[in-house]
Amino acid sequence: MQRYRLTRDASGQPVVEVPHRGQELLRQPMYSKGTAFTRAERAAFGLEGLLPDAVSSIDRQVRRVHRSIMRKEDPLERYIGLAALQDRNEHLFYRLMVEHVEELLPIVYTPTVCLACQQYSHIFRRGRGIWITPGHRGRMVEVLGNAPFDDVRLVVVTDNERILGLGDQGAGGMGIPIGKLAIYTTAAGIHPTATLPLSLDVGTDNRELLADDLYLGWRQPRLRGAAYDALVEEMVQAIRTRFPRALLQWEDFKKGNAFALLERYRRVLPSFNDDIQGTAAVAVAAVVAAARVTGTPLAEQRIVILGAGAAGIGIARLLRTTLGAEGVAGTKLVRAIASVDSRGLLVDDEEIRDEHKRDFAWPSALAAQVGPGLTGRRDLAAVVEALAPTVLIGTAGQADTFTEAIVRSMAARVARPVVLPLSNPTSQSEARPADVLAWSEGRALVATGSPFPPVTFGGRTHRIGQANNAFVFPGVGLGALLAEAREITDPMFSAAARALGAEIRDEDLAAGSLFPPVAELRRVTAAIARAVAHQAHQDGVGRAVAEGAVAQAMWFPDYPACVPV
Repeated sequence: MQRYRLTRDASGQPVVEVPHRGQELLRQPMYSKGTAFTRAERAAFGLEGLLPDAVSSIDRQVRRVHRSIMRKEDPLERYIGLAALQDRNEHLFYRLMVEHVEELLPIVYTPTVCLACQQYSHIFRRGRGIWITPGHRGRMVEVLGNAPFDDVRLVVVTDNERILGLGDQGAGGMGIPIGKLAIYTTAAGIHPTATLPLSLDVGTDNRELLADDLYLGWRQPRLRGAAYDALVEEMVQAIRTRFPRALLQWEDFKKGNAFALLERYRRVLPSFNDDIQGTAAVAVAAVVAAARVTGTPLAEQRIVILGAGAAGIGIARLLRTTLGAEGVAGTKLVRAIASVDSRGLLVDDEEIRDEHKRDFAWPSALAAQVGPGLTGRRDLAAVVEALAPTVLIGTAGQADTFTEAIVRSMAARVARPVVLPLSNPTSQSEARPADVLAWSEGRALVATGSPFPPVTFGGRTHRIGQANNAFVFPGVGLGALLAEAREITDPMFSAAARALGAEIRDEDLAAGSLFPPVAELRRVTAAIARAVAHQAHQDGVGRAVAEGAVAQAMWFPDYPACVPV
């Protein structure tokens, strides 16, 4: 491992110490400037004759690579082109991302990253991050020592079993940590040398991958049980040993493992699960924003959640925390949140095998009291009919489950129904915004998990806000790191949700969107980081953060001057 030594000269300009020369320097993505090396730097580092004569500015380079990437019509080819750029020049990659984030976010993350994960072994060019397999038992500290830089502050890890809505993608799941960390740097300005994508490759049960002779992962059935737990334990302790100041983000674990690992390790090292907590904060922010439009206070919301996996229960948990802070308690708090799984409304008169669901099961007496329709048939249609929800949230990963009858039933008794089909990718969205607006006569407030184009209905164009976790997790990570938080608490995510809701401007709401434009991602991230850092201090798990510290900490991708070392 090496340390990236970035300092400032007497005039305050950034300077980096460079331990490479010649062709080797051009192959180092954190140090290479390509054609932007000055003539003095070319002479000092043995680069004369290795580059065309012209010295380019980074702005000119951005124009060049943007045209090159966007010339490709296939989104997966654009993904490959961006990955190649990141592999040769990280400053230029991130400058391009910052300046064109709205256009490129769907390429480096959803929905295109889904294709990249599926095709990973077929489009592989160059390794990025660290893979840990069962073959590394007893040697993980050594393996993590092969990371390129030694001051890692942020690790995103997946075991690849529940990649978005695709399921088990084996080694291909590495596309998720890579994409998440690219968003961290783009949105929060966390320096790329402080980040590490990590794949816990414990095998796969995906038969297509195992039958593919090009498959690059650990070619064994997926490890489970005590052996799996022991591998995770060694990984966590190795991270603590190698990178003692690091925050860990769990990503795309199967729901049982996701909840168990979050609870087991959240106080061992600062860590959170974006599928559970980040998704929850984005959904709660949409509810907060919708309340500004509808005039219905948070304390009076009636919320139905379809899907009781990691995302659905995570949303229910944070809603309970947020509504509790509004003074909602007792039976009213239970009744405010109805969770529906594949068997119907969660009620305690039936066996509930998944422990994480039990906290959100209604007492059978309450179900009977609310409506006769909930004493027998308890599917989504019956629940909507009985509860007349103000908010309907989908995390089930099942397309078209918000049917016309269900949306019309909701809209018949709520002036401005809030409908949030959050499942990814686009093909698994619970409803299409155009349908929801048509079925509600244009009255619904809609946000989706995947990007959708604007919808024109009744002479008005509605901008469809994307409930993208990118609005939350970068700010949570940055705020926690600045506060040196020992733990990521639930109130920190509630603070993130409220901060995001507050950052949605009146003009966004007037356009029908419950989220800011993605182009505002960096501004929104800074506001969330401030709120999270403040909450960490309030919760007694972090230090006070000075005013202006967030802005100072956000790295902006520009070339530093290079000096030999």
